[in-house]
Parts: sequence; structure tokens; C-alpha cells
Amino acid sequence: MSSSPPQSPSPLAGAAALVAGVRGAVWLSADGEVESIPHDEAARRLGQGAPALVCHSRTTARRLGVSFVDAFDLLELFAFVRPARFCLPTPRGLAGALDLPLPPTMENEAECLFAAARVLLGELGGADDSALAVGWAMARGGWPWAPAVLSALGAGEAPSPGVIADGLKVWNRLKEWPDHPPAPPSGNQPVSAGEARQRLARLVGSAAEARPQQADYAAACAAAFAPREQAGAPNFVLADAGTGVGKTLGYIAPASLWAEKNQATVWFSTFTRNLQRQLDAELDRLYPDPAEKARRVVVRKGRENYFCLLNFAEAVSRIPPGAGGETTALGLMARWALASRDGDMVGGDFPAWLAGLLGRQATVDLTDTRGECIYSACLHYRKCFVERSIRAARRAAIVVANHALIMTQAALGGGDDTVLAERYVIDEGHHLFTAADNAFSAHLSGHETAELRRWIVGPEEGSRSPSRSRGLKARIEDLVAGDEAAAGALDEALRAARALPGPGW
Repeated sequence: MSSSPPQSPSPLAGAAALVAGVRGAVWLSADGEVESIPHDEAARRLGQGAPALVCHSRTTARRLGVSFVDAFDLLELFAFVRPARFCLPTPRGLAGALDLPLPPTMENEAECLFAAARVLLGELGGADDSALAVGWAMARGGWPWAPAVLSALGAGEAPSPGVIADGLKVWNRLKEWPDHPPAPPSGNQPVSAGEARQRLARLVGSAAEARPQQADYAAACAAAFAPREQAGAPNFVLADAGTGVGKTLGYIAPASLWAEKNQATVWFSTFTRNLQRQLDAELDRLYPDPAEKARRVVVRKGRENYFCLLNFAEAVSRIPPGAGGETTALGLMARWALASRDGDMVGGDFPAWLAGLLGRQATVDLTDTRGECIYSACLHYRKCFVERSIRAARRAAIVVANHALIMTQAALGGGDDTVLAERYVIDEGHHLFTAADNAFSAHLSGHETAELRRWIVGPEEGSRSPSRSRGLKARIEDLVAGDEAAAGALDEALRAARALPGPGW
């Protein structure tokens, strides 16, 4: 079978396209010749160094029965060109995201890979300077797409090695979060049942079907926003409605109206990330302008969900010159960090397939997974995604959080990181008791305690992991210098940590 020769971008001239299915593969040559071949033949061609475009190299390798394929992965190019954007990690998913015709057959999927490459490389003409800086860093690491990307970006001669190394230092390009004065006390105006019904009608629109149960639900929820009759006795509404009533918009209506009338913040709390994403999407009805929504709506989660600049900086510092896979992964993470809405890597704008494509160590393991944040002692504190989110939440109208976070705040009882809201809407309330159990108890495995020892004590004989190798003393000794009590507490922490499982446990 033959097809018209694909119009490859010139830096990719001579490349083929490979789509590996469950039972076989399709190979589309640079001359437009299409072949249906078995998996072992596809693996043999790739093993001989034939350049090929694929979609999700790890899935392709798994289907071909090999450990690794060296190819031009369209998902890597998509993540570079459109960071913090989502697509399904398949040729059809790429086509849908790029407004290309959906390929009905594997042969068409192979052709689609060339079309996707042309579209994505064409978009780089309007990219900012950071794309070029990251592109040079990834080129130094041997990223297969680098020549095509740099050509599309109009790159000239290569800069000096020092400039190239700086390409991954995203913390130099991120803006510091601003400091604002404390907000004035909020008002105390109530929301009537009629006002809640009117706001709901505006949210659902005039074309929506009549749902009297939803309107009744919204009116009942309005009672939770009445002024307190006495201190320490908040208004409490326990509301229940069947599936399909529209509970989400039912409580958004009175809550958003109260926040506007009183210049205050309402926290919505969910148990699952799916409902958190649903809530965030529903709030597009309330704030259709993305810029206004960014100011008024903040999604909050625990620190372990957010990209940690300190972890990323340490990962960048450990890259040996020319380390291809690591440089590629960290380059794509740099592109995402500069484009991310809030640095949320678990349920935010981070494409989940990137972790499967690049590995957990260079992606989701860069979050604050073990509660090891050093707060203001961190060099990147003023640019921290978590701190930015905390401060944005203080000025927002609506904060979309989760049960775990509000339970943690209740346990800590206030403070800079634990602002207690005046009004909460607890969705999925039947899970609240489980969240409380998790928040007020702790369980550490042997692996976790060994990691804790490594982070506190630092490098020890027999230790193989370089991460967090400096230890707690090296991190904070300047802060405790001259403070005998603090220095004594540090020494005690170091002694106590040696009771935890050590190297080779």
C-alpha cells in the first residue's frame, strides 16, 4: 500500500512513522510507502537506527517487546510546544487536540504523526525566549527533537555552555508572589432564599430545563450564610439531594453571592480530585472570563501535590553533561513549570501521561512528597507555587479545597499557612470522618522512615541515593548560628534520627 509522501519538516527529512498496535505495526516510510509489519520487524528497524516518529515511546516499546525505543516521540514535542495543555496520549488524541481529522485506521494514524509534527513545529514561531533557552539545554542532552525545534524557533549559533546550562533554571524566570496587606474584616450580609434562586437561574441560563428541586436546594443552602446569632454557634445546614438534581450549582449560587456581598471567601471542600476538577469547571459559569476566574477562584491542595522548585533545582544540579534522558525530562518539566496555572501536579494542569513517559523520579517525585519543606529557609521561597497559592486564596472569592487540607488546618488552628475560613461548604460529607481519621493520625512505613533519616542526617556510609544529600544541618546551620537553644534542638534531632532505619535496612 502507498500514500502521498508526507511533507516532513526539513530537520526531520528521511524519518519514518511507526504506529504499534496490539497485533502488529504500521510503518510509513519517508517516501510515503506504507507497510503492515510484525512487531519484531518494527523493533529490528528501530534497532538499526532508522529514525521514526512515534506516539508514546514507552507504550510503543512495550508492544514491540523491547525495553527502549530511540525515536521522535510526538508527545514530547506536544509537551514542549503546548506545556500545561492536555491531549489523549494516542495519535487520535493528538489529532483531536490539534484540530486535525481523526484518523480511522492505523495507516492514517501514521500519516497523522507527520501532520501533528508540522502543526506543532509551526506553532513555535511565536514562542517566547524561554522556549529557546530550554531548547538549547535539551539539545545539549541529545533530545531527538532539538534540531527541528531550534530550527523552528529560528535559533542562531549555540550560546556558551554556561548560558545553555541556565536554560533549565526556571526559578530565574518565575515572578515572585506579591505581598498584600491583611484584608479588612468581611461583611455580614445574609443571602435570602429568593436571591439564591435568582443567582442559580443566572448560572444555569435561560435555555436550561426547569429543575424545581435544584432551586429548592439552593434556597435551603442559603440559610448557612445567615449571620450568627451568638459567638461560637455557626449556622449549619445538612442538605441531601438525589443524583441529577444539580447539587454543585445549587450551593455555588448562595455561596458565591455571599462572597460578593461581603467581600469574603467561601471554601468548598471535596473528598475526591474528580469532584474538585468538576467544581473548578462548573465555576466557569460564574466567571466565564479566564482572567477574572484566575483572580477569584483558587484551587488549594496539600503541599505534596505541588511542584517543588528546590527539588527541581537539586535534580538539575545532578545532571551530568550530555545526560539525554534526564535532560529531556527536566527540560519538559521546565516548560510545564513556566506555563502552569498553579504548579499542581496531581489533578491540575500537569498531563498525567508525562509521568508514565518520563518516569516518576523526574516528574511527580519532584513534589513535596514527604513533608520536607523548609519554608522561608528555601532559596526559592518567594517564588514557591504553594506559597503563591496560599496568598492567592486569602484574596479569592472561592477556594476549592479538599477534606484533608481543611482537617489539617483545623488541627493546626490557624497561622500563615492555615487560614481558617468563615464559611465552608463540605461536599461528599460522608467522607469527612475518614479524612479526620487520616488527619489526626500518622502511619510511617520502614521505607518512609529511612527516607526521613536520609533527609535529616545526610550522606552516610553505604548510602546510594544522592537526593537530599546535604542533610538538615547543612541546610539550616546558618539560621541557628548563635542560638544555643536552636543548635541544641538540631543536635537532638540528628541524634534521634539515627534511631530510624539506616542504609541497607
